[in-house]
Amino acid sequence: MRRLGTHGPTVSAIGLGCNQMSSSDAGDDVGVATVRAAIDAGITLLDTGDFYGNGHNEWLIRQALRPGDRERIVISDKFGGLRDPAGRFVGMNMSPASLKSALAYSLQRLGTDHIDIYRPARLDPAVPIEDTIGAAAEMVAAGWVRHVGLSEVGPETIRRAHAVHPIADLQIEYSLFSRGPEREILATCRELGIGVTAYGVLSHGLLTGAYPGGGEIAHLPRFHGDNLAANLALVERLRPIAEGLGVTIAQLAIAWVLAQADDIVALVGASRPSRVAAALDAADIVLDAAAIEAIEAAVPADAVAGTRYGAPQMAMLDSER
Repeated sequence: MRRLGTHGPTVSAIGLGCNQMSSSDAGDDVGVATVRAAIDAGITLLDTGDFYGNGHNEWLIRQALRPGDRERIVISDKFGGLRDPAGRFVGMNMSPASLKSALAYSLQRLGTDHIDIYRPARLDPAVPIEDTIGAAAEMVAAGWVRHVGLSEVGPETIRRAHAVHPIADLQIEYSLFSRGPEREILATCRELGIGVTAYGVLSHGLLTGAYPGGGEIAHLPRFHGDNLAANLALVERLRPIAEGLGVTIAQLAIAWVLAQADDIVALVGASRPSRVAAALDAADIVLDAAAIEAIEAAVPADAVAGTRYGAPQMAMLDSER
């Protein structure tokens, strides 16, 4: 268990990212079983967003929760991403009115009277962060939100938001393949007592050690052509280290994130119950200084080929400025 910053809740060191359940062909029954398996295994943090499956993901979590489960878990929810009926992203809206309206619908879909951590999914350049967080603070005062979080924002925005209302945690992509937060963001969070919830810890599947190759993912340059070949070669350099410790490459990658500091929680996406236990085992892996040195020598921070996203999406990330 780890506490999300000075002001946040205490949660399991590994949280369940629920997005994949609304994009999987496995079906709702499997998604429900996955959430229940995670809760039964000791995971207390469920991460969702109102635009995951256009609201489907929140509804799925509601179906999965059994009597007594709500009191055991922390629901982390994002708002502000706008999608059309075909599921395509068409922009963002982090205005105070949008926050309050989105929250009302999320509470209904989740079947709860409060959300534990509520956060804008990105920084909206058209809305001052002070306005967004000010509205979130009103929802805290009204009892509909317990804690306020942020996602994918940089140090200046973090400071401005925290000055309006205490921020529990920052969600940001952080993995062996995405070391950008180490430049300044992690230090800013620690200075202000803000926890870090790392997502993408397996780099969209590259760091599982089982990615089959082929099939470019259009918006992810790291999966393109020569970039993909170079990145898979880096992953293979982790294999002897993982085998020497008796763990999988995926478990090694998760354990590396958790080993960076006690104020970091790792989100792991899963769409089937069988994948929950393997991820949780990573929380028990102890990496000594020699192991961490070997891992970081195998995958140097500047060796990964390609940016996190394509240029248009990178330009939308305040955390990358």
